[in-house]
Amino acid sequence: MDLGIKGRKALVNGGSAGMGRGAVLALAREGAEVFVSARGAERLEQTCADIAKETGAKIHPLAADHSSDEGRALILSACPDPDILVATCAPPPFTDDFRDVPREAMEESLRIALLSPIDYIKAVSGPMVERRWGRIVNISTGAAKYPAAMRVLSGPPRAALANYCHAIAKDLAAHNVTINSVLPGMHHTPGIEEVFGPRGAANGRSYAEEVDAFVKAIRIPAGRFGEADDLGAIVAMFCSDMANYVTGQSLVVDGGIGTSTF
Repeated sequence: MDLGIKGRKALVNGGSAGMGRGAVLALAREGAEVFVSARGAERLEQTCADIAKETGAKIHPLAADHSSDEGRALILSACPDPDILVATCAPPPFTDDFRDVPREAMEESLRIALLSPIDYIKAVSGPMVERRWGRIVNISTGAAKYPAAMRVLSGPPRAALANYCHAIAKDLAAHNVTINSVLPGMHHTPGIEEVFGPRGAANGRSYAEEVDAFVKAIRIPAGRFGEADDLGAIVAMFCSDMANYVTGQSLVVDGGIGTSTF
């Protein structure tokens, strides 16, 4: 299916791995020119080279911390007026007792997952409004809608971001600029492998066996974790011409574990 975004310019922050990489791949397959930021230059450059080779798209690596003032200035100087903005970041660690989470960790999470995306939205939405076309998509977390104690560093700032985006969506909609969020549950990513690999080793199980045990323990109806590339395809759908009448929404992608009707 042609999503109508061939030749569009996209900025994907946090796109060297996981669901961000899945979004870069999906956008590149649709013919978008993609600027990709991440902190680790080696993995970023390899990811961009691999996707460019596979798709033939123009992919530009931008090695920078997109949550810092310096990194944001570098990224926006390279891509000041994207048609598409996709915002994501490496997920914070799972937490045990919420009382043990230091204030500094909460402030860092707010800076990365709430304040940084807002800064980018403010920077790029003006040109989008002027040309009367723009798509903004946040790759968030299911914990923003379904709070969990082990995700207190992840869910609260992203829930606040969803609130902010819904509020400003009303002002942007008249200019054909949409803003939506994707709220993933458990997906296979390098970050998840870093959590479940050691946990499995400690329990005498492989990564796959540990994931399977977790799936059964929390009763994911799909019976598995999701794939990052599939999540990326949903991001691309929100960026498409066909999604021009969808804005201010947060779509949960969690294999059916959520319990709400809407």
